[in-house]
Amino acid sequence: MKIASGVWLALGLSGMAGVAMAQSAAVSGIYTCVDAQGRKLTSDRPIPECLDREQKVLNPSGTVKQKVGPSLTAAERAQQEAKDKQELEERNRIAEERRREKALLARYPTKAVHDKERAEAIAQITVVSKAANTRLTELGAQRRKLDDEMEFYKKDPSRAPEYLRRQVEENNQSVAVQKRFIADQDDEARRVNGRFDDELVRLRQLWLTIGK
Repeated sequence: MKIASGVWLALGLSGMAGVAMAQSAAVSGIYTCVDAQGRKLTSDRPIPECLDREQKVLNPSGTVKQKVGPSLTAAERAQQEAKDKQELEERNRIAEERRREKALLARYPTKAVHDKERAEAIAQITVVSKAANTRLTELGAQRRKLDDEMEFYKKDPSRAPEYLRRQVEENNQSVAVQKRFIADQDDEARRVNGRFDDELVRLRQLWLTIGK
């Protein structure tokens, strides 16, 4: 009777161990592979004999949960890491592009809204350019008066009073500054129009996608 009790106790412990192993397998998966000698091996963890080949990770039901590739050499690992990095960068780029597209659509739901903002941006540049041109006209009128005064010293400009020569030089510098400023505004207008043109190309595609 005591022996029987020991047997039942052993069987009970064995059953508990089996349950524990089954639970562990359910969590981590069952590894299986065929090694270099053609033997089919199975384990509840990665199999050392198959580190150089693919191992299947099975669910408790026997279906394939995932596949684990062979261990890589240092060169292969570096190549894989470079590939993974490139793929990650590409995914991040695509995600960023999608975010920008979403923001672009939110800002410009229709072409009319986009056209209006373009017109406002160009109008602001035009106002600034107009002010610079007005200043240029004033400087031109000032220069004509200075030239009239310098007419008395036409034969020898060095004899002109210092204040007059200084005013002529300041006028020249101011004119140059205004001309550069106007040229910068023209460049800015082209840049702004270029940006809106590029946006419009993308927006037309996005608007068509939404309309589908």
